[in-house]
Amino acid sequence: MATQDIAESGRESPGVSFLYDPKIRGIVYQAVVFIAIIGLIYWIVGNTVANLQRANIASGFSFLKGRAGFDVSESLIAYSSDSTYARALLVGVLNTLYVAAIGIVTASIIGFLVGIGRLSRNWLIAKICLVYVEVFRNIPTLLVIFFWYFGVLSVLPEVRESYSLPFSSFLNKRGLFFPDPVWGDKAWLIGVAVLVGLALSVLVSRWARSRQMATGQIFPVYRTAAALIFGLPLLAFILAGFPLSFNYPKLGTFNLAGGSQVRPEFLALFLALSFYTASFIAEVVRAGILGVSKGQTEAASALGLRPGQTMRQVVVPQALRIIIPPLTNQYLNLIKNSSLAIAIGFPDLVAVGGTILNQTGQAIEIVAIWMAIYLGISLATSAFMNWFNGKMALVER
Repeated sequence: MATQDIAESGRESPGVSFLYDPKIRGIVYQAVVFIAIIGLIYWIVGNTVANLQRANIASGFSFLKGRAGFDVSESLIAYSSDSTYARALLVGVLNTLYVAAIGIVTASIIGFLVGIGRLSRNWLIAKICLVYVEVFRNIPTLLVIFFWYFGVLSVLPEVRESYSLPFSSFLNKRGLFFPDPVWGDKAWLIGVAVLVGLALSVLVSRWARSRQMATGQIFPVYRTAAALIFGLPLLAFILAGFPLSFNYPKLGTFNLAGGSQVRPEFLALFLALSFYTASFIAEVVRAGILGVSKGQTEAASALGLRPGQTMRQVVVPQALRIIIPPLTNQYLNLIKNSSLAIAIGFPDLVAVGGTILNQTGQAIEIVAIWMAIYLGISLATSAFMNWFNGKMALVER
């Protein structure tokens, strides 16, 4: 009888335990959160509209067609004070992409070298790499930028006492001056040769991989690719009649005339981002190499491979599968840290946008543009690194 009473009470319980059903609770919680988010967005939009109306500020992006009225110290495209705000923002975006791109390349090279150096059997090299990593990782990015700008570049000599560098280059407080290449009419043949060399290198790499899988014989892919990428443009350069001359900088009394100039603001930002991010990349590389089983190194040694070949052909390819995901985070950090350029006056996206914001008062639109552009750059970088990570993934058989 007791068992029957318990069963009957269990059949009567659904009406009582309605609120204790996990599915019902989940739906209720989601509905409450959704309503709260909608209410928060409604409040933010309403408050923003009311503040804009109170301040007599017109919303919208029509201001981008207006005349900028200010100059930009560095620009990769044609720009003047008569250009529009939209073109000024484009200048800032291109400057951000430029310093981020070369910073990523430089930080990757330095980071890989330091990461491998930390695992070196040479005591001095390992300790130097250790000190480098520990110093740069524990200093804020902005202080590293100030170090290069105020502590290194600002103490360089004046123009009249410029340091003379190789290839008719000069270094002083105003930046780095170097010869400006002037290409002739048939210089386009060199560009075509570079593209052909890259395409042939890819084909040779695929053929060498298939050949190695079929016969076990190793083909010198790197030397062949280097010969194609550099040899074909050199041949095209000779056949085109050496279509290259240089505009050399000439040292005057108060300034340098001719050539190209890299301003100290760009140099400081580039060096700071590169050296700072490289310290984190070095640890990522070291962790990735240590993540490869020691048996792989022993097997490579048993096959007669030299230490350099073992690191290049056995350890690093396997370590890349560990390195690439956290490496993506460091690339994204470098891109976002480039916004600190405003502290030393480099005209990146944030600096140019800040000038436009002060002139127009369109704070919401400018901030929205900043957010959209940085989000787009970060998502594009992540998508590329995810694709590369998929290409490097271990293929199961």
